[in-house]
Amino acid sequence: MGRVYTIGDLHLGHKNMALHRGFSSVEEHDNHIIDCWNSVVNKKDTVIIVGDITMEKATNYHLLNSLSGFKKVVGGNHDQPQHARKLLEYVDGLCGALKYKGCLFTHIPVHPSQLERFRKNIHGHLHSEIINDDRYVNVSCERVNFTPIEINKII
Repeated sequence: MGRVYTIGDLHLGHKNMALHRGFSSVEEHDNHIIDCWNSVVNKKDTVIIVGDITMEKATNYHLLNSLSGFKKVVGGNHDQPQHARKLLEYVDGLCGALKYKGCLFTHIPVHPSQLERFRKNIHGHLHSEIINDDRYVNVSCERVNFTPIEINKII
C-alpha cells in the first residue's frame, strides 16, 4: 500500500466555482486540480476526498479517471444521493464519515462535543475559512493549494 492523502471540495465541472477561485475557465480549473493531484499521488496511493466532487451533477465524474490512486469519498452536501451508483463507477468507496488513524473525516465540520473520541476532524466545506481550533483541519482545495495533502503531515 502507498501513502494516504486527503483533499476536499474539488467541484469539478463547476464554472462559477472555477471563476470564484480565479481561473479563467472550468477547463483550466479542472486541469489544474488534475495536474496538482497527479504531481504527488501515484497509482498505489489512496486519497480520501472529503466531499463535493462536483456541484450536484454526475456529468463530470469521468474526470475522476484522470486522477491517480485509489479514491475514497466522504459524501458532501453537493454530492447527490441519487448519483451514488454513478459515482461508485469512478471511486473505490463512498461513505458518510470515515475514521482513520484516530481522525474523523467528514465533509462538514462536526460539533466539538464529538471530538472527544478523535484526534482531529479532517473536513472540507468551509473552502478558505478555518476554525480556530487545532482539532479541525480544513483540506478544501483552497486551503491545500489544490493538491492532496499527506495525512501523516496533518497528524
